[in-house]
Amino acid sequence: MTDRDSDARALAALARNIAGPQREWVILAEGNVSARVDAVTMRVKASGVQMGTADADDMVAVSIVELLRLIDDPRAGDADVARFFDRVQAAAGRRPSVEALLHAVCLDQAGIEIVGHAHPTAILALLCSSDAGLLARGSLFPDQIVVLGSEPMFVPYVDPGLELARTVRRLLSARRDTPRIMYLQNHGVFALGATAEEVLQIIEMAVKCASVVLGALSAGGPRFLEPADVARIDERPDEIFRREALAVARPRASWEQSG
Repeated sequence: MTDRDSDARALAALARNIAGPQREWVILAEGNVSARVDAVTMRVKASGVQMGTADADDMVAVSIVELLRLIDDPRAGDADVARFFDRVQAAAGRRPSVEALLHAVCLDQAGIEIVGHAHPTAILALLCSSDAGLLARGSLFPDQIVVLGSEPMFVPYVDPGLELARTVRRLLSARRDTPRIMYLQNHGVFALGATAEEVLQIIEMAVKCASVVLGALSAGGPRFLEPADVARIDERPDEIFRREALAVARPRASWEQSG
């Protein structure tokens, strides 16, 4: 088995973990995963494939460089994206998800090797509410800061595909650092990490945060930590050590061992 075959199997295992039966993160063909292969290529789940049954053959190799070229070309439109995906499908036998565009934007960020996209029920309850930006407004407890960082990113609703990828690319270019979590209004979350385990941890903590916020709303509303307290947790040597240790934790077994 080649390294690339092994990488595709590992990415498929991440997809199945995100769709684990004890979670409410994705159903049917919701969600997506991607991973950088090399400087110019990524693998991304094929369109229409269910995360819970994904296997290595469902992870399609796509050029990051060509996708970014489309995103950055103001003359390019949906028809250009469709023609590019047609070529990939003809060569690979699988069609990439339209969200491959946003995955390419995320994987273009320094230090990001793997991306997971999910639609957890608790998070969507807030992202589909009249106060959709609440999850990115502040930090509630120390472990949230350790896993999600101090500045999660909120993206107002944009039509998924080319325009969403362009919007996120513009928002990321204006930041001083890369977010670990992006909350997309009326859509879901993108977790950006260096390892598959880190991506799982990010989604898990984001789901917990959503549950805490929902509970706090029923008890008078959330009380966010003061900025100075958030910065202290974010910069403490012991918490930095814990963050780094978590990121390289032993990968968890997939809920399904096939693929």
